[in-house]
Amino acid sequence: MNNQNNQKTELVAVCHNIRSRHNVGSIFRTADGAGVSKIFLCGITPSPPHGNIEKVSLGAENYIAWEKGKNTWQVLDKLRKEGFEILALEQAEDAVDYRKYKPRKGKKIALVLGNEIDGLPETVLKRANEILHIPMSGRKESLNVSVAFGVAVYKLIDLIV
Repeated sequence: MNNQNNQKTELVAVCHNIRSRHNVGSIFRTADGAGVSKIFLCGITPSPPHGNIEKVSLGAENYIAWEKGKNTWQVLDKLRKEGFEILALEQAEDAVDYRKYKPRKGKKIALVLGNEIDGLPETVLKRANEILHIPMSGRKESLNVSVAFGVAVYKLIDLIV
């Protein structure tokens, strides 16, 4: 928990098979700014140290706790047992507009981000308490994963502070 932001609940990020080191670096930097307490780097998601991550994160990987996880579903099961509400950020039929999400009082939140091409698999989505999506008005169906993370995480902070 980052007391600088006076957060009432803990917020963590879970990265599932993110391919780009630049995206990972951007997620670290945004997480630092938003007060995220930890990032879980799962599957093929690259981890520090790496020059491309550090170039984009500007050292944020030194301030945000992070952990490498082999299987995203195992990390999510562990987080659920620790009292986290699991929120998947994904374009899906049953997804809720992220602006309409209402957090459960007193629940810690884990925001799950998917692969740049394939998104989140069913093994991850079925573990989510809620699937959130960011509505798109243009021709592309989604934002870059690190941009989507920034949009969603700052909205969540507004809801939990």
